Amino acid sequence: MPSEPCDALRRQGYQFFSPSSSAALKPCMWCKRALTGGDMCYKHQFYGIASHRCVQLTPTLRCNQRCLFCWRSFEHEVTEEEDCPPDTILDGIHRLQKKALAGYNAVLENTVTDAMWREALDPKHVAISLSGEPTLYPRLPELIDRFNADGYTTFLVSNGTNPAVLAKCRPYQMYVSLAAPDPDTYRKVCRPLSDTWEQVKESLSLLKGRRSAVRITLVAGLNDFAPEKYAAILQGSGARFVEVKGYMYLGYSRNRLERKNMPEHDAVRAFAERIAAVCDYKYHDENRLSRVVCLERAG
Repeated sequence: MPSEPCDALRRQGYQFFSPSSSAALKPCMWCKRALTGGDMCYKHQFYGIASHRCVQLTPTLRCNQRCLFCWRSFEHEVTEEEDCPPDTILDGIHRLQKKALAGYNAVLENTVTDAMWREALDPKHVAISLSGEPTLYPRLPELIDRFNADGYTTFLVSNGTNPAVLAKCRPYQMYVSLAAPDPDTYRKVCRPLSDTWEQVKESLSLLKGRRSAVRITLVAGLNDFAPEKYAAILQGSGARFVEVKGYMYLGYSRNRLERKNMPEHDAVRAFAERIAAVCDYKYHDENRLSRVVCLERAG
């Protein structure tokens, strides 16, 4: 891989599983907050996932979209020489997570308990959500099966552009993004490298009968309209949960959007209620800090 993009990502805290692939992990801020005795991620609130025992990773940094709201840098694009074998990823999780958190217990010795620190170094949850589109990794179904066999709880987050791959994946919970109520808005906001709107809708149709969630990233002034169109798409998805989450003005997205594009939580809540009013989803929970509202399928 070119050294400049990798060096930039390493400075941001990325730990690469191998020198010839872009498979990487990076502890999220919620992992570190939990270690200080602070708040856990809303996934703990909604789904019971302990943030300090969760590994945030990706098997590839490749992506086939250039979403305006994405925090990653399109300028620091990484070119892979090869795909990282599943064995290398599984074997490296504990080592790289420990390396990424190295010294954290010493710096925060007054807040990190020994028990919590030991738990953090023995992760039980894997969020395949760091960056990139994981379905572009050809051995994704095998990797998830290996995680499952080793006792990990797996969360897979996908943009939904490769339904054939998603159909073969068996994570504990599958997320598919829905960032637009119609194809024109999808092309404007997500900027796919090819027209994949129909593939996204096909992926949503695969969620029926699975433990699954649809993620709507709400960007003020760009996709926060036509709740009835979102509702119609969600109604056909069969997903158990819907997360309506406000865009956060973070990372490289600040080069593409403005702070005014970040909706307040009350606006997110109001939009979620407008969606729920015209489909079979009802209010389940919310987290104001993350500006997210969770809807659950009625019945």
